[in-house]
Parts: sequence; C-alpha cells; structure tokens
Amino acid sequence: MKKQKGKKKPPRVEPEAAEPIRLNRLLSLAGITSRRKADQLIRDGRVRINGKVVRDPWVRVQWGVDKVHVDDQELPGPRSPVYIMLNKPFGYICSLRDPEGRPLVTDLLDNVKERVYPVGRLDFDTLGLLLLTNDGQWANRLTHPRYKVPRTYKVTVAGAMPDTAIQMLRQGVKLPGGPVVRAKVKLLSRGPRQTLLRMTITQGITRQIRRMLEASGYRVVHLIRTGYGPLELGDLKVGEYRYLEKEEVEMVNKAIGLKSSTPGSVKRKG
Repeated sequence: MKKQKGKKKPPRVEPEAAEPIRLNRLLSLAGITSRRKADQLIRDGRVRINGKVVRDPWVRVQWGVDKVHVDDQELPGPRSPVYIMLNKPFGYICSLRDPEGRPLVTDLLDNVKERVYPVGRLDFDTLGLLLLTNDGQWANRLTHPRYKVPRTYKVTVAGAMPDTAIQMLRQGVKLPGGPVVRAKVKLLSRGPRQTLLRMTITQGITRQIRRMLEASGYRVVHLIRTGYGPLELGDLKVGEYRYLEKEEVEMVNKAIGLKSSTPGSVKRKG
C-alpha cells in the first residue's frame, strides 16, 4: 500500500485550555496507560491532583491547569493538537490494537510521531475519509450525536433500486432492533445490475448505511465515505494521508462550536 512520505510538515496548533475531562481518560490520553488500567491506578491511591490523592476515576480535571501526578511523575501538559485525514483502504481496523493481528489504520501513518487515534470508526470493509487526532475534545464533538455532524457516503447497491425504495430511505427506515433512521439521498446512476447513491446521515449509528439498505431489502456492494462535516475526501488516494490545513481545522471548529485558533497560532514546523 502506497503511503504519504510525510514531506509536508503538519500545521502546529498551540494547545488551549481544554474542557474538564475524566481523570481516567486523561491518563489514557497522556499515554500513561489504558483507561481500564488507569481506573486501578487511581483506586490504588497512586494519583494526585494538585497534591491531593484522588481515588475516583470519574473526577474531572482540566489538563494543563490542574497538576496531576502518578506516583512521583507529573503529567506533561497537553501536546499540540494534530489533525489528519486518511483515505482508509479496505481491510484496515479503526483501532489502536487488534487481538487478531489485523492491519490497523495507524500502520499507514509512517511519519507521524504523535500518538493519534481514529475519530469514530469505519468498518473493516468500508473505505474513505477517516480523521485521526490527539485532541479528545475535538474528536468527542465530531462523534457525539448532539452535534449532528453530517457524514456523506458514496454507496453502490446491488440491483436497480426503484424511486419508492429511495424515497423510503429519505422518509425513515426502522432498523431491526433499533430506531427509525433517515438519510439525505441523491440518485447518481441506476442500471439493471447496480444503483449508485450519495447518502448523508447525522445519527452515526454503527453500520447505519448498510443496515438501512438491508432493512429496505438491498445489499451494499461498495461503500466509501467522501465527506465528514465540512471536510471532503477530494483526490486523496487510497492508503494516503495528509494533515488538515489551518482553514480546515477552523471550519470544523465552527461546525462543532469550538473556538477557532487565534491568528498566528497555527504555523509550520521547521
């Protein structure tokens, strides 16, 4: 798989004071340990906040403001946030590890030194636009249903879908064992063997596009995510990645209600 060689330096965004987050999540984001192991560290009395031992993993702290120690080690302040767009290939897992040893999306980031993680997930057999970051607040807002961030997909469906079936996707489909969900749908082409659709959803339910089509009696042949919020995949090749530009980060921030970077706070390394 051909990968970007990292010739282009990432924009550097100066970290701002973050919203308070749970202590166990902070230890995970800081790279100290997994969230599950962080719970045990905290309950064992090995973590202090501003000099006081805390045993509640759910207590909230403000990274970069509160002083947090694990044993005698003080956690560093938040790192400069990194924002990456990857064109995910078929067969890669959106996780930081896999017990089955399958390829991970982070394996494709050959020149990224920062510890980043996927924003949400794309299925093993789904391709397209995947965001990765080390900014927990940014990732949370992009994936939380409250913010209704649109995701757009190009969907190849087996067979010729009639207009009535397409209209049903727009009006709402009851998922087996789940809620009624709907999508914005545009018919791109239709033939006797397959139908090509552009579908946009905001709910973000697991495997929503595939489940909607299956509930309608149709099978997805090929699925690629082409848009996430104001971002578009464009001509980024499969398996390649790039850093988001300052203007793109600010567009996303506006869409999810975060303050944009102050002028001059995003600059090139080197």
